[in-house]
Amino acid sequence: MRYLPKSPAEREQMLAEIGAAAIDDLFSVIPAEYRLTGDLDIPRQYAESEIIDYFRAAADKNATGYASFLGAGAYRHYRPVIIDSLVQRGEFLTSYTPYQAEITQGTLQAIFEFQTMIAELTGMDIANASMYDGSTGAAEAVLMAMRITGRHKAVVARSVHPEYREVLATYLRYRELPTSEVGFDAKTGRIDLAALEASVTEETAAVLVQSPNFFGVIEDIPAIAAIAHKKGALLIVSIAEAVSLGVVRPPVEADIVSMEAQSFGVALSYGGPYCGVLATKEKYLRQIPGRLVGQTVDHDGNRGFVLTLSTREQHIRREKATSNICTNQALVALMATIFLTVYGKEGIRELAEHNLAKAAYAAETLSSQSGVKLLFNGAPRFHEFVLETGEAPSQWSKRLLDEKIVGGIELSKWYPELGDATLWCATELITREQIDAAAKVLAAGLVEA
Repeated sequence: MRYLPKSPAEREQMLAEIGAAAIDDLFSVIPAEYRLTGDLDIPRQYAESEIIDYFRAAADKNATGYASFLGAGAYRHYRPVIIDSLVQRGEFLTSYTPYQAEITQGTLQAIFEFQTMIAELTGMDIANASMYDGSTGAAEAVLMAMRITGRHKAVVARSVHPEYREVLATYLRYRELPTSEVGFDAKTGRIDLAALEASVTEETAAVLVQSPNFFGVIEDIPAIAAIAHKKGALLIVSIAEAVSLGVVRPPVEADIVSMEAQSFGVALSYGGPYCGVLATKEKYLRQIPGRLVGQTVDHDGNRGFVLTLSTREQHIRREKATSNICTNQALVALMATIFLTVYGKEGIRELAEHNLAKAAYAAETLSSQSGVKLLFNGAPRFHEFVLETGEAPSQWSKRLLDEKIVGGIELSKWYPELGDATLWCATELITREQIDAAAKVLAAGLVEA
């Protein structure tokens, strides 16, 4: 009765109105084998002290103190403690959509600062208030390009994150909007430019690439842009590792940049919530999904912030809406804003350089072991790299786990042609000692083999 405060008489009246004899009639469409006919098998209620003890005991079972070389779109970076201290303030943690600018100036300013820093990082003119994550951002960018160009085909690099490609396929599945994929060069890991040129036609709305790509390799964005633009297509650059922009030249040749901002102070959290970003040229302002916050002045000339543009069906005619995305990741975007503010321009560069150096040392050390080969070594990369080992990943992975080390992720799930290749990542949180320990385990196993 706490959540449905209707009396028995009121319930009977409601059932009579719809011609049902009992509440169970409402669920008659559900097959009997799937209906709950008894009580849930859950423990009795606990006292608060018992609940705390329960979760402490569960926490003790968690694996702690492991070195992790996993990346693949979710990156382990240090999170300054100030982030949680600020985002947990009631003004931010409990706030909803900032419809009333006069009482939500703090939220609007935080979004405005986020947009400004994202635009500066990506080299674009504008950025929206945020998207759900990097995958939906990439898919929305493709739909945006189709609206702008009036075309209905997309060319996607096979080196784009596999899960991003799956999300895009889900978006387009029932829209009859075809996509084609372009492979990668076996030596460099970059998109095959000759194949790309053959794939882009006058019907292509967008070319979607990722840089650094799923293999950690930095793409030749100017060359890709030239191919796309020659046929009138727009170039979308997806960035899964935002920290790379500390040292990697921003993709200024792109028409749209889609980015995952998780690396900017957002915890891994078992996969989310994360924070997607869309940034673009000013001329495409009215086709970008989501919201944009603008800066203005009030009647007295004081600085203020307003929700300038919100191109969704709640605010404008449905046929003119650019997306059915119903919210933004304002709280998570605030984490990224605080992170960028704490680090600053020089700090982000130093952080990126630290990641670059760690990965270079890890790639060199691990690939120096007999039977281990570094793939895609013909192009620059950031903090991820691909190794091919002389034994199945499942074998050395178990030995690494025994030493509290989580190795790279197998690529055969998405790229069968890469066989025993694995994707490794080394961020600033990986130590030299952990890299050396992983190399020692790999070498020992290869010697035994």
